[in-house]
Order: sequence, then C-alpha cells, then structure tokens
Amino acid sequence: MKEKLLIFTFSLLLLISCKEEKLEIPKTTAVNESSIQFKKDGELSFLDENGKILTTVDIEIADTEQKRATGLMFRDKMNENQAMLFVFPNEDFQSFWMKNTILSLDMIFINSNRQIVNIHKNTTPFTTKSYPSTEPAIYVVEVIAGFTDKFNIQPKNSITWRITN
Repeated sequence: MKEKLLIFTFSLLLLISCKEEKLEIPKTTAVNESSIQFKKDGELSFLDENGKILTTVDIEIADTEQKRATGLMFRDKMNENQAMLFVFPNEDFQSFWMKNTILSLDMIFINSNRQIVNIHKNTTPFTTKSYPSTEPAIYVVEVIAGFTDKFNIQPKNSITWRITN
C-alpha cells in the first residue's frame, strides 16, 4: 500500500511540475538580433495637461504593417531617450504582446486627439499576454520600462512629434 501511495504522490508531483507555465526564449530567429539598430525618424514630446513639456525622446516610427508587426522584437537595448511610435491607419482598440521582445517596456496608448488613454507599465518580456488599450487608440508609444513613472507620464497627458529626416 505504501508503494502505491508513493508512486501516486510521485506521479502527481511530476504532473503538477509539467503544468507550470514557462516562458521560452527563442533559440534562433530569422533576424540577427545584434543587427537591429535604432533609426531616428523624429522627436516626440510628452506634454502635461497644461501643454508643458514633460520630456522629449527620439522616435523610430512604425507606420507600415511590417514595421508594426516587428516593433521592438529581438532588440536587446534601448536608451531612455528613445521610443518607438506606432501609427495605425484607423483609431480602434489596439492590443500588443511581448513575444520575442527582450526588453521590459511601458506601452502608452494614444487617441486621435493625441491624448494618452492608458498605459501598461513594466511589461513582461517574451510573454504572449495581451496588453490592450482601454479606449480606441491610433498611436502607441513604447519606451523602456520605468520611463512613465520617472517622467510622470499619465493618462490625459498628450504627445506631439516632428519628423526630422
């Protein structure tokens, strides 16, 4: 009887351990990760509710389906003064995930009035968890995790940008 109980307990522990969710880091990719460099397309400023500049960053713009789909995946570094601005063709509910994204990010969702509608802070690298907008958005800005807390960026703030190339 003790042997059956031990076998049952061992089997149960083995089954439970197999059900743990583990994040997988891709072993190989079609992209050489070290070859992806930040490309400055412009500058973006975050403004408080009175229009005062909170901070300004260099931006890389993702305005095509391919650029939006790739985003910041496979990049192993990003400076605090750098961001990616995603521009969508239509204002709608947007949702992002972190699959193949090495860096933890703050995701800032922005409506067509350029007003921040919500922020997801300190996202989890490599997860397929969905990070959705709570209202329709046409822009999303991704910055390094902790950025929005450091510069006090919050919903109801706004953005403005200019293209420099």
